[in-house]
Amino acid sequence: MYSKLKMLPLVLAATTALVAPAAAIERSAPEPAYLTDTIPAPKDVAYPGTMVLNVDATDIDRAILRVKQAIPVAEAGPMTLLFPKWLPGKHGPRGEIEKLAGLKIMAGGKVLPWRRDNLDVYAFHIDVPQGTSQLDVSFEFLGATDKPQGRITITPAMMNIQWEQVSLYPAGYFTRRIPISATVTYPDGWKAASGLPSTATGSTYRYETTDYETLVDSPVFAGKYFRQERLSPRVRLNIVADEAKFLEAKPEQIEAHRKLVDQAVKLFGAQHYDNYEFLLALTDKMGGIGLEHHRSSENGVNPEYFTEWNKGPGRRNLLPHEFTHSWNGKFRRPAGNWTPDFNTPMNDDLLWVYEGQTQFWGYVLGARSGLFTKQETLDALAAIAANLDIRRGRDWRALQDTTNDPVITARSPKGWVSFQRSEDYYNEGMLVWLEVDSLLRAQSGGRKSMDDFARAFFGQKDGDWGIDTFEFKDVVAALNSIVPYDWDAFLTTRLGEKAKGAPLNGFVNGGYRLAYVDEPTPFIKDQERTSKAIDLSYSIGLTSKGGEITQVIWDGPAFNAGLAIGSKILAVDGMAYSDDRLKEAIRAAKGGKEPIRLLVQSGDRFRDIAIEWNGGLRYPKLEKAGSGTGTLDLLLTARK
Repeated sequence: MYSKLKMLPLVLAATTALVAPAAAIERSAPEPAYLTDTIPAPKDVAYPGTMVLNVDATDIDRAILRVKQAIPVAEAGPMTLLFPKWLPGKHGPRGEIEKLAGLKIMAGGKVLPWRRDNLDVYAFHIDVPQGTSQLDVSFEFLGATDKPQGRITITPAMMNIQWEQVSLYPAGYFTRRIPISATVTYPDGWKAASGLPSTATGSTYRYETTDYETLVDSPVFAGKYFRQERLSPRVRLNIVADEAKFLEAKPEQIEAHRKLVDQAVKLFGAQHYDNYEFLLALTDKMGGIGLEHHRSSENGVNPEYFTEWNKGPGRRNLLPHEFTHSWNGKFRRPAGNWTPDFNTPMNDDLLWVYEGQTQFWGYVLGARSGLFTKQETLDALAAIAANLDIRRGRDWRALQDTTNDPVITARSPKGWVSFQRSEDYYNEGMLVWLEVDSLLRAQSGGRKSMDDFARAFFGQKDGDWGIDTFEFKDVVAALNSIVPYDWDAFLTTRLGEKAKGAPLNGFVNGGYRLAYVDEPTPFIKDQERTSKAIDLSYSIGLTSKGGEITQVIWDGPAFNAGLAIGSKILAVDGMAYSDDRLKEAIRAAKGGKEPIRLLVQSGDRFRDIAIEWNGGLRYPKLEKAGSGTGTLDLLLTARK
């Protein structure tokens, strides 16, 4: 007892002695090691010589593209070669640099060492020896062979070559000032299509010499099963398919695509291409795509696009959307979305025009051409509006901020998209333009509409497939030239507001209202059929694919019951799960007080979940408000 009491102060003193000196020691604090950007800035000067690119695309079993490229050089010394990073239409740094392998750079038969840039991994530095007139570059592009590796672009029946994947370019020049000549060898018997003209010798296609900017804007679809249809004197439809049977399109189906071209030309007036090639893949083997270009578009749809035409519209809205981009996004382009090369970052702040108004015209032209019926269009618009109307993400995040999503997420999956929001500048942007149309008509007494804006803003310089940039003030000025109004304030409000519920005035002013019914519309049924999922977003607040929960609506009944994406529903009210059984349970609970009971598996856990919902099944639909023809009806009517 004595020793413990006497030793305690000594222990405390010793501890204090150990701690005190440590507090007096000054911690090491490094200074930042600043790195110098050694990549030459692009200049608007001609590149001295023409690059020559040869691609061997015959290794379809392993999805390997073998590249040989000759790059002329004018002088010895430091040189930087770039792999494209920021890609037009993708709105973000999406270049697949991880798939470049086996890079070798030679001069005069000798291998040159290269060094990847410390700041930008898309840049490769070399020292060009004296007397060198040409660099010989070779590498492989290792295409995805499984979905986790990225989008599959090569299958045994077709391929999609995007030139930025199979080429490098010299830093220090505007890409429009770098000439290039490309050749591709495809598998025997295959045919290929591109917006860039070519001549074929067997399965080897030699493409017209052009500039590097145009080459990257001219991708290729090639395939074993190929069909081509003339839609107008300047537009063709090029189709590749997984199997020959999927190419069997009926005359009236091709005619609807001809009407799409006709209605677009009537809308815009001018055409911003010399020739335009729709590249259409009917596939569930090659990865899906919808990507715009000046003289072409890449479009991936389900194999049964033609053969199951009467089962629903499916993805028939894709071609009207991408075709519209020839005017909006390619010819008229937000200033921030044009850059002098493919490694300068873009500013996406006007994507609500670039993509939002294109979404608007895509649905309008789909209806006017007959690719969608009017009712299918109304049902699609209802589904879009309802989906945005329940997004609690609008409470905290403005439409304008969603234009940053291509950089923030690069379309990666999200756990709570209804709260996080996504690329809402597409669909919410479309709702804003629907409202603009209704205001133009109201303010002008029905004399003006978005058709007038389209012709004034996009319909100029027929045949010009250059780039005419614009800013926010130009959009406002164009609207004011049609109908004077405080468009600046209106657009600023819609872009910046944080409000519960979607902007639905375009429907209200157009003679419709968003309503909910207990049976899905044919459009929603078609979506459920093709996705093999059920959409219960507007009732219990989830979507399910075979019992696997694929979406949970923030602050909805399923959310409040503790459910999340990835859980699996095993049973409904004590019975084994099926889609029909879950729907029937929701119907049975309508008007009552008992919850809907689910047995749910989350990893190794099993939980009994009680969902408090007695509102029955709910599906969105647009209903007429009043009688007669509304302005939305007029908007969707074909032009003569």
